[in-house]
Amino acid sequence: MKGKFIVFEGGERVGKSTCLSMLRAYAAENPSAKPCVFTREPGGGEIAERIREIILDGDYLGKISYHTEALLYAAARCQHIDETILPALNAGKNVVCDRYIHSSFAYQGFARGLGYDYIREINSYAVKNCMPDAVIFFDLPPDAAFSRGGETDRMENEKKEFHRAVYEGFEELKKREKNFFPIVPKGIEETFFEVLVKLKGIGFFD
Repeated sequence: MKGKFIVFEGGERVGKSTCLSMLRAYAAENPSAKPCVFTREPGGGEIAERIREIILDGDYLGKISYHTEALLYAAARCQHIDETILPALNAGKNVVCDRYIHSSFAYQGFARGLGYDYIREINSYAVKNCMPDAVIFFDLPPDAAFSRGGETDRMENEKKEFHRAVYEGFEELKKREKNFFPIVPKGIEETFFEVLVKLKGIGFFD
């Protein structure tokens, strides 16, 4: 039996990576949890991580064309799926991924203006047999998220208008995607508890 494929999505600094780390610790200590692989996009393997370095390098702010950016994400995703995600799922392991194609829809399709159909087309080969069972969407507007502070990379250094457009893109995806499960981040413990409730509801734990 294939494992469950879960994706954490949202804008910058919404707390998804923190919750993912907490879930990793919880799964390691919980006897009812299947073996899990925790990964991220862009990245999740040697080649994809090298592509990540290019995509997020702050020195390239304003230098990478929108189409190149979208294609780099798609290329990293293709490698990630073949190298990491599908082998784990086919081995019966659960996979939890920090970002997936939904970020490409929101960031490049919506905020960059490339369009939903374009992003779907350039990712169609990679994701045709590898779509998540559920997407946990951390529903926090960027003005609230950026008040938390944190490290910055090329994407985080984009203008506020860009991040507001990304959030609007995710809001649009909520209407399109039937397996989108939004949660509104609060305190970290409360937010993590809500994540666990969602995951138990879809059979992530035995």
